[in-house]
Amino acid sequence: MDYFTALRVFLRASQVRSFSGVAAELGMEVSTVSRHISRLEADLAVALFNRTTRGLHLTEAGGLLQARASRIMADLDHAREEVTLHNASPQGLLRINVPGCFGRRHVIPHMAAFLADFPDIRADVMLTDTTVDLIESGTDVAIRIGALPDSTVVARRLATQSRMVVGTPAYIARAGRPETPDDLRAHSCLLFTLHCGNAWYYRPDGATDTPFEKLPVTGLLKANESEALLDATLQDIGLALLPDWLTGPYLRQGRLVRVLADFEWVLAPGAERAIWAVYPPKKVVAPKVRSFIHFMSRRFRDPLYWDPS
Repeated sequence: MDYFTALRVFLRASQVRSFSGVAAELGMEVSTVSRHISRLEADLAVALFNRTTRGLHLTEAGGLLQARASRIMADLDHAREEVTLHNASPQGLLRINVPGCFGRRHVIPHMAAFLADFPDIRADVMLTDTTVDLIESGTDVAIRIGALPDSTVVARRLATQSRMVVGTPAYIARAGRPETPDDLRAHSCLLFTLHCGNAWYYRPDGATDTPFEKLPVTGLLKANESEALLDATLQDIGLALLPDWLTGPYLRQGRLVRVLADFEWVLAPGAERAIWAVYPPKKVVAPKVRSFIHFMSRRFRDPLYWDPS
């Protein structure tokens, strides 16, 4: 007996509830459909259907088989799709969602190389700091930064992210260089509007088992975007707690100076902070999505190219 064919016939019959309907749909004789069902019933030693003038009705045993067989056949279909797509050429429209500042500095500059590597892909990149619903927006893959909330999305870490306290040489010459975290209380600290509480958090660098300590800070300016805080810092207004992927070039050029480097700094304690590629949960990930994630992970490999050291 061809068990897979018999199970497919059984599953369609459980939905259509008519042997003749299944026969017409699958291009079989009604007798062939009946024979598949009869052989299943004989093999299992149970009746799968009650047959009445109104059609077919699953027995209790038939209902159990339907539930199990549906999952088995779905897994088989997904396995076939995955194997078929494994060597498929990445192609089609790839919809990407990226935070604005990070996208401008670390995604768009790499897109020419990505599209050259995969000429059958077209990219639609949305730069936004709003967290969109991937399924509702039709997004294939997104890059998100920071701690990921509990979610149904699948995430792959592309790179680490750290924050550092920075200021210009002119500001530090005028206000003094802080030697301890507590010294920041006397400085103008530029704050990120989206994190309430007017506080930064710190612990000794590398002390992963030590809880973060809260440090209240104040300053002359707040902004809702890291790039705006960077611009304000470069104007000598104060110190800012900025991500390494933003500050690297300015530290190398000497336009910014890092202070209190012996401490790990975050805007808020919590889960691991990193740069992530996220995509909707699927049994099979499209080659265009896999290709983009693999490409970006190679670009962001350690040591990170934005590392100032």
